[in-house]
Amino acid sequence: MILLLVAGPAAAQRVQGDMSCKSAGKELLYDCVIRLARGSEPLNGAQVSVSADMPAMPMAHNVKPVKARPGKGPGEYLARLDLEMAGEWAVKLRLAGPVRDQLVLHYEFDERGARRVRRTGKSPQS
Repeated sequence: MILLLVAGPAAAQRVQGDMSCKSAGKELLYDCVIRLARGSEPLNGAQVSVSADMPAMPMAHNVKPVKARPGKGPGEYLARLDLEMAGEWAVKLRLAGPVRDQLVLHYEFDERGARRVRRTGKSPQS
């Protein structure tokens, strides 16, 4: 019973992340707004490092980490991603500061921007 009481608040404080990206005017260059929250509160004051790789081609295509800077709104961070090709990318957010965590967000990038890839846990079918 004690474990349940201790684990409950910790689980509620897990960091959630979302991202929106638009073309920065050059092919495969994207300006991204990252929104982070812990529980129902925006996560401010974090140091955010952003990198990416392609799950379909491990070790072949990856982006070196860039530091995000604070955005205009609460819990917002800005980063510019320079990708190697269009397609699905696993965007890795490493957080330091008031909380240490790592998030992996899957997005499909094309000439317009990015859309989140929803994972169902089912294996892909041919």
